[in-house]
Amino acid sequence: MFRPSLTVSIGLVTVTRPARLTGAALAGALALVPFVWILRDLAALGSPEDLFWYWAGDRFRLSRARAATTLLDPVLCVAAAGTALAALRSRHAAAALAATGAVTLAVRLPGLWTHGTGPLVTALAELALGTGLLVTALAGRRPPAGPDEPVPTRPRPGPAVAAGLLLACAALALVAWEVGRAVRLDPRFAVDRFTGGRSVLGAALGVPPGWLALVLVALYLTAAVSAFVGARHTRPLGLLAGGFLLAVGLAEAARVARLHLHYDVRYVMAPELDLPGLATALYGVLAGAAVLALLAGRGAPEAAPVPRLPAATPPPPYPRPPGW
Repeated sequence: MFRPSLTVSIGLVTVTRPARLTGAALAGALALVPFVWILRDLAALGSPEDLFWYWAGDRFRLSRARAATTLLDPVLCVAAAGTALAALRSRHAAAALAATGAVTLAVRLPGLWTHGTGPLVTALAELALGTGLLVTALAGRRPPAGPDEPVPTRPRPGPAVAAGLLLACAALALVAWEVGRAVRLDPRFAVDRFTGGRSVLGAALGVPPGWLALVLVALYLTAAVSAFVGARHTRPLGLLAGGFLLAVGLAEAARVARLHLHYDVRYVMAPELDLPGLATALYGVLAGAAVLALLAGRGAPEAAPVPRLPAATPPPPYPRPPGW
């Protein structure tokens, strides 16, 4: 008789219907918070193009109008919306709920010491919603009802290993980039990159760049390890990591393009081409898109259960007793 174990992996468990509805509501609210701020910034800057260039690091727009959001906000908005849809459509949304909640907690924690009432209230609200997603993913789990209940498939070994290598290389490149920057900077400025000191100029909802780099490195490495071992929760975690990698690469590529293609030759000398920055940006775009493509496909088919042979009938005793 089938008896599910109490120590079931988060990738194997299913989520109860009340937990799914609760998770979808929490994820929808989490997506709505940055969406409202993005609408506010669109009204302040005047056009989506100006807002995109602001997200890409165009410092000229800092003097004209200051947006509250960064490129992280639309990525979190899309991730939370996708998590809400996954919770409504699938009983195996525990991994998606947990991943989105954990990333939200990690990136919004510095908002607790950010100046301004609006950013502080937003950080508190998103931290509460992220905690709610984690609690829902853990409290709403239940083991599969039986051997015939479908479970999430594992990723195919080849695409999973390729995606893991791309994410691991992205994590190592980001670590090398941050270490090199920390060596060149004054120690006080290097600390401000992680704590969000006054020397770091950014948006109201912005995350300190050093802190964000640590969160991304942890996300990339966790997703890479999951892909290497073929865990069942690789797909939601890897898609989230690939989305961040693609978005960061697009922003860096846009910044480099804006810096080298749009400058006033009458007053400003042409800057030297930032080859390391350009290479990192192109890798982020290509690797992020590749990770999304590799993990978005179908998983590996599950092995068919081994049929049980009927129990062998013992031979009759010899000599046979009377009346056999």
